Amino acid sequence: MIAQPSTKYRAFAPIALNDRTWPSTTITRAPIWLSTDLRDGNQALFEPMNGERKMKLFRELVRIGFKEIEVGFPAASQTDYDFVRRLIDEDLVPDDVTLMVMTQSRSDLIERTVEAVRGAKRAIVHLYNATAPVWRRVVFGMNVTQVMAFIEQHVSHLKRLTDAHPETRWTLQYSPETFSATELEVSLKACQTAIAAWGAGPGREIIINLPTTVENATPNVFADQIEWMHRRLAPREHIVLSVHPHNDRGTGVAAAELALMAGAQRVEGCLFGNGERSGNLDVVTVALNLYTQGVHPGLDFSDINAVARVAEECTGLPIHPRHPYVGDLVFTSFSGSHQDAIKKGFAAHDPEGQWQIPYLPIDPADLGRTYDSVIRVNSQSGKGGIAFLLEREHGVVMPRRMQVEFSAVVQRATDASETEMTGAALWSLFQTTYLQAPAEVPGAITYRAHRLADDGQGIEIDVTIDGARHTLQGQGNGPIDATVDALGLPLSVHGYEERAVGAGSGAQALAIVEAGFDGQPGAAFGVGLHHNIVTASVQAVVSAANRLLQRRQALAPRAMAQA
Repeated sequence: MIAQPSTKYRAFAPIALNDRTWPSTTITRAPIWLSTDLRDGNQALFEPMNGERKMKLFRELVRIGFKEIEVGFPAASQTDYDFVRRLIDEDLVPDDVTLMVMTQSRSDLIERTVEAVRGAKRAIVHLYNATAPVWRRVVFGMNVTQVMAFIEQHVSHLKRLTDAHPETRWTLQYSPETFSATELEVSLKACQTAIAAWGAGPGREIIINLPTTVENATPNVFADQIEWMHRRLAPREHIVLSVHPHNDRGTGVAAAELALMAGAQRVEGCLFGNGERSGNLDVVTVALNLYTQGVHPGLDFSDINAVARVAEECTGLPIHPRHPYVGDLVFTSFSGSHQDAIKKGFAAHDPEGQWQIPYLPIDPADLGRTYDSVIRVNSQSGKGGIAFLLEREHGVVMPRRMQVEFSAVVQRATDASETEMTGAALWSLFQTTYLQAPAEVPGAITYRAHRLADDGQGIEIDVTIDGARHTLQGQGNGPIDATVDALGLPLSVHGYEERAVGAGSGAQALAIVEAGFDGQPGAAFGVGLHHNIVTASVQAVVSAANRLLQRRQALAPRAMAQA
């Protein structure tokens, strides 16, 4: 049995702020966003990103719309130093994006950090030191007076170094690292010491960043702390008040939202909440929470699946299927009562009116997702049986997202027939869906044969389109790439898997492709089944193209109605 916690743990009570205003405040505009995926997020990975993965994620962060990006700890890591220098030396930083680098308050590390960002158009140097009592007493052996002298010494040193390089517009970000566990009077004194040493004033802003280094209280306590500081920091008009919530109590998002109500202007965090322990603030969730309240976040998550794929590839961390807004299952209802309410909601929905669909707080289409998997049978009413029967009787193992997609197809078929879906009927439906060209779709492609060039970089494909025979030619770095080129469609392949179906001489290769059309929301799966894996791969690409053409045809009336 868990022990009684009464004397072991400290309870953090709300501070004496009887005239607090944040409970009645509404967030009406987006904050300044700082992505720390490449620093705080990277240091929390079992296998930190190499230079190429960092570069891919940096470019994605720029594409999303982040204007401030923390790119590393260059004084502590040669990899980070080299990455920062590459960004600057190769002129890879857009004019409207500011790099931030972090350093401890140590003279040699500060010097190395300034050297790392020398030559940048704009740079934020993030200087920090712990201020909480246990750190002062146990880690550093300092009293409050000594801590203040320590801050003044190192901020002044940074000021001297940066003043020597006026070609860069320098901003100091100061963090009392353990703010949420520090006495407010001590936090304020630390921040004011940094502000004075930096000389903050007109044309010389400073960022005061207040973190929940370890989340240790309810979000309302953090909001009180932020409002208390917001009222007292000076000169307030030259200070950007920032917060950096962690998620140890699972309330990082709530802490950030309440902090914005309490006077914070800037938020630091990672895509999908990566970070030490329980993670940093999830920037995606906060941004889309604002979006659902009518506030544009200034970040582009209109293709949330693409952002998720880049994040997963670069970090090596999977995104939970129940993750807000992006998880594979968050727009999927298994409950019969939920399904009924959603169906009725769609039937009554006015496309020109407000979004009011039961159980769906955001329109999946706004995130580049489709409605295909919103209503699905659950494990008791068919979904589990679908996967089981296809694997047991035909050796077909579908990826999870493909199970989501195909279960919606099965649901529509069972609703229409009102009969039990047998194994034979299920396999027939699978073949019709993935292995045959949809006859009712103009431009649908029937694969007949193909020939590869001797060097493996080119392909000729014999097909039938609308009853006419054609030979298509394409080039690429492999059969799949060459097939995409030959089809001449705005097709992008997002994923590819292959499996063996059967055993021995009768075994076949099953190829599965996930693809999308540029500018068309959502993705679709295609399947190829053949004794030759290359043939199966070509068939899978053609299958995916046909299904996307079919979806385009289905979307056309909706687009015309909206126009």
